[in-house]
Amino acid sequence: MNKKKILVLGSNGKTGRRVVERLEQVENIEIRLGSRNEKIPFDWEKPQTWEAVLQDIDSVYITFQPDLAIPSAEDSIENFTRLATKLGVQKMVLLSGRGEKEAQLCEEMVKQNAKNWTIVQASWFNQNFSESIFLDPILAGIVALPRAEALEPFTDADDIADVVTAVLLDDKHNGQTYELTGPKLLTFKQVIKEIAEVTGRNITFQSLSLEEYNQMLVEYQVPEDHIWLVNYLFEQVLDGRNSTITSDIEKVLGRKAKDFSAYAKETAQTGIWNS
Repeated sequence: MNKKKILVLGSNGKTGRRVVERLEQVENIEIRLGSRNEKIPFDWEKPQTWEAVLQDIDSVYITFQPDLAIPSAEDSIENFTRLATKLGVQKMVLLSGRGEKEAQLCEEMVKQNAKNWTIVQASWFNQNFSESIFLDPILAGIVALPRAEALEPFTDADDIADVVTAVLLDDKHNGQTYELTGPKLLTFKQVIKEIAEVTGRNITFQSLSLEEYNQMLVEYQVPEDHIWLVNYLFEQVLDGRNSTITSDIEKVLGRKAKDFSAYAKETAQTGIWNS
């Protein structure tokens, strides 16, 4: 039997590496890793790298860095998906931003250009608190953020990876858009309280205005493009548009989505939040 060849873009990222781990357990699958440092390199900013990595590929998991909200994303997604189909790719699965109108434009490019497609939408990940931007403040014992009372159904990266793997392997998901959420709505303040409780640490949460948060990022010499993206996410995406829960994870996987409390307990046991 011929092996199905799957390209995973962002193969070192939060969802990409998890998808790779899952696909490695499946027979008759050949995985190609899409990142700058691979033998066949891939770089969104270098279109000349795209053709080689797409050769002989059947399906692609598309994650875009840093986010589909940035101005260059739509053109990149359009050009990449056209090239992929031209080179014989049969299926594309896009990780999209829930509630991001710019991301929806990128979704349309995938729908127009892919032979078969599935859209997987998600917003804030649980793992942002253990593998990304909020880890250092947690370790420092003080987390200062805007939109303190905004409700968000934080979604676990393991659930996202399970869904992506399922839709890559089963064509019954072709033409579907799945909106992934966790099973309950939480504020950032509640999240930090849960992490403090499971770690037994005193972690302070401070509510800031967007202006104060901006100034703090400037003082910490955060790059301008990162400040722009974080501002976009807090100002646009955390305006209440995503304060709803869906059952799409259960629809695809036949089980409930992981609760933030379960994620917090599991993560605390790794020691990652020990100061």
